[in-house]
Amino acid sequence: MKCHQLADLEIITEDTENAFVSSVVKITGNQLFFILIPGSYDHMVKAVVLLSGGLDSATALAIARNRKFECYALSVDYGQRHESELVAAKNVTQALGAYEHKVIKIDLAAFGGSALTDQSINVPIAGEKEDIPITYVPARNTVMLSLALAWAETLGCHDIFIGVNAVDYSGYPDCRPEYIKAFECMANLATRAAIEGNKVKIHAPLMNLSKNKIIQEGLSLGIDYRLTVSCYQADEAGLACGVCDSCRIRRVGFNAAGVADPTRYQLA
Repeated sequence: MKCHQLADLEIITEDTENAFVSSVVKITGNQLFFILIPGSYDHMVKAVVLLSGGLDSATALAIARNRKFECYALSVDYGQRHESELVAAKNVTQALGAYEHKVIKIDLAAFGGSALTDQSINVPIAGEKEDIPITYVPARNTVMLSLALAWAETLGCHDIFIGVNAVDYSGYPDCRPEYIKAFECMANLATRAAIEGNKVKIHAPLMNLSKNKIIQEGLSLGIDYRLTVSCYQADEAGLACGVCDSCRIRRVGFNAAGVADPTRYQLA
């Protein structure tokens, strides 16, 4: 609570845990109370949130909203075989209340090199290997974070959220904490905003969480995980194959969290 003296009138601002907008006024004697109520977009701090439509990115968006950021969700149509995740991203933004949602098209399939962008390469179903899997898309997170950085700078915001995880994941090099730290360092060397003193912060709130902890966090924030698509080879309706690495990690996560798996699977 903050106190201000104005002539003979004492003004007290009550901050209700990171609230932003004074929308209730109460006068008691010589005290004028402004009670700040969260939830309005007025004066909220902006953040760009990378949103694939999968479980992790949806949770990252929910966390950003819970931290009272005005969220600008960014999805990338990069030529992925599981395009239904983009439909899921739209549904997630509507459910969680993102301020704006953009879908940027950039054709990483032109390069290939990944089972997610090259239809001639089969998505592996034999489980995780020690090597970096063929589902790794070269430079994908670097491209996506760069797009998020460009949008953030035009919006005048300095916070970017990404749902990468280095615990229950497929071993991608661009999901590691040292990568996120390095990109943030680069961003603060390469942008006008940072040079002028407005440093960029890359938030990776799921980095050290197991999949079941991510799910529990998301459920506590009201996420309906039925809306999300994680499968590497989901069909047009968003139905999951049930056998790829992403499906397996997701299913194990729900089991470990002790909740029913809401994933919609293709019929065998």
